[in-house]
Amino acid sequence: MLLNPVISKLSGKLVVLASASPRRLEILSNAGLRFEVVPSWFKETLDKSLFKSPYDYAVETAKQKALEVAHRMPFKHLKSPDVVIGADTVVTVDGLILEKPTDKQDAYRMLSRLSGKEHSVFTGVAIVLCHDKSGSDTDYKVVDFYEETKVKFAELSEEMLWEYINSGEPMDKAGGYGIQALGGMLVEYVKGDFLNVVGFPLNHFCKQLGLIFNSPPESPAHKIKRESDEAWSLVNSLSEGAANGEVELLENGKDVSQSSMQEHIVIGPECSRQDIPHSIVSLLDGFKASKTLFTASKLKVFDVLNSSNSLTLEEVAGQINASVLGTERLLEAAVSLGLLERVKQQNTSVYRNTEQASRFLVSESPESLNGYILHCNDMVWPLFSHLENAVREGTSQHELAFGKKNEDVFQDAYYSKDEVKIRFMDAMHSIARVTGKDVATAFDLSPYKTACDIGGCTGAMAYEFTKAHPGLSVIVFDLPQVIEMRRHFQPKEADDRVSFVAGDFFKDDLPKADLYILARILHDWSDEKLDVLLSKLSKMCTPGCGLLVSEILLDEERKSPSRALLQALSMTEGKQRSPTEYSDLLQKHGFTLKHINHTDNLLDAMLFVKEDPNDRRTLLGCSSASIETAELE
Repeated sequence: MLLNPVISKLSGKLVVLASASPRRLEILSNAGLRFEVVPSWFKETLDKSLFKSPYDYAVETAKQKALEVAHRMPFKHLKSPDVVIGADTVVTVDGLILEKPTDKQDAYRMLSRLSGKEHSVFTGVAIVLCHDKSGSDTDYKVVDFYEETKVKFAELSEEMLWEYINSGEPMDKAGGYGIQALGGMLVEYVKGDFLNVVGFPLNHFCKQLGLIFNSPPESPAHKIKRESDEAWSLVNSLSEGAANGEVELLENGKDVSQSSMQEHIVIGPECSRQDIPHSIVSLLDGFKASKTLFTASKLKVFDVLNSSNSLTLEEVAGQINASVLGTERLLEAAVSLGLLERVKQQNTSVYRNTEQASRFLVSESPESLNGYILHCNDMVWPLFSHLENAVREGTSQHELAFGKKNEDVFQDAYYSKDEVKIRFMDAMHSIARVTGKDVATAFDLSPYKTACDIGGCTGAMAYEFTKAHPGLSVIVFDLPQVIEMRRHFQPKEADDRVSFVAGDFFKDDLPKADLYILARILHDWSDEKLDVLLSKLSKMCTPGCGLLVSEILLDEERKSPSRALLQALSMTEGKQRSPTEYSDLLQKHGFTLKHINHTDNLLDAMLFVKEDPNDRRTLLGCSSASIETAELE
């Protein structure tokens, strides 16, 4: 293939993809290219009216993405890339650029506009070649190009539009559809490069690589020289709020990296530079980064900085009651991780929260993860410090970590003292607040009028369900101790459609409802205990009753996401599962999988329906083929 002749010339070079797109990652890795993924922090807010054509806009965005990464890596990651690849895909129809929809209504407007029409898909690509010069200066040579593909949609009915939108697939796709997946059903024909519509024009890219590495140095690249940081800021002035040195933990509430704060993904069995195993070094330092986040949260650094626009080192140290030396090193580490910003003001430096820290790390923020971070520090970190024993024995290390047996720790650490009880509930509450909206809107739940959130803790998830579905009322069912303490987490605006019932879901009768919600429940318990719970649910449910399961869904090969597999190392009695494994589990109790939604948030969602045992159409098992059917329905 076209890429093969230049593979040897890329050997030993650090090749970087400045995009978190799983589709671009798959296309390039399947072509045999070995590279690292470093998502760009460039804000895609260029003024479209400044560009004569849509492809000019796509090319400029791709260029700025790639240049931002090329500029950042020597300072943030202490290594200089040799080649950085940036890409941006836009869909255009009737002279309008359609990017990723912001919500379901936006997706509906986009897809309605495309219905029955031919439209263009443009992908702009920039290849940045980095050359270190003497001193600290660097030369950048940029090759950029675009590819256009024509796509014709069939006439789409309202029913088909909403079925596709409710699948969740449109939400992270330019133009609101993915041609390589369910969106392919909407397409009548394609004229041009199919992979360009998926997200990357591989054929054109390979030709450009051939020209770059087999042509005179001056062709076809043009030079961009970075003289100073001021010059770089001028390049980014096209963007409203261009790269400001912050790590995007979540974008639009969704987990971009699929693995908490992990930013680098190494593709292929070998590192890009064989003499420096960057991916292994990143893992070696991973625990230090986690503990930096935990400590800054424990010392309330983000809360202190939130109370003021910016503070000096000495002011932060005074407010967190810590040494100036220790505080300086903590703040500098947090800056290097993108959690804080350090800004020069007159003759001193001041620190402030990044936008993402203000949103997710300040304890009073509506989307704060602070409670879960403190839970990880106090309860999960001690367990993982004894991971060697856990692996040897295949058991939880609660007794070694806390001096108590597992069942005693659960009672003492979680439910004996009010402040500890609240701390645990705050951890569950913070996860539910961040994930609740995406789980609640994953499916069309209009057929259901009453729901029961089993193990719903503070009700954070339940409130998101009533916001998303005006005709739905939700009962939160949890232990008496939890229900008693819920007043500490009540929303400012009361919602009488959310009510609370105390009980043990293994021992007590469940409230009657036509939809049951199991969010972060099934992965926690042994198969024996799940049989008790699911048997009880099966008896409660009449045919047509719904069961919404929200968990981290493993892929079918159980290779990702790593966050789920790392969580499993705590050696609880439960386990992480793939969609097929969850479907097999629920099928045994009379529930058939209808829909799957990979939300790109911290939790995914699956919707099951109670079977009618007298219906001959009932599925007898859930193979991988029936999983695909569930995603199409």
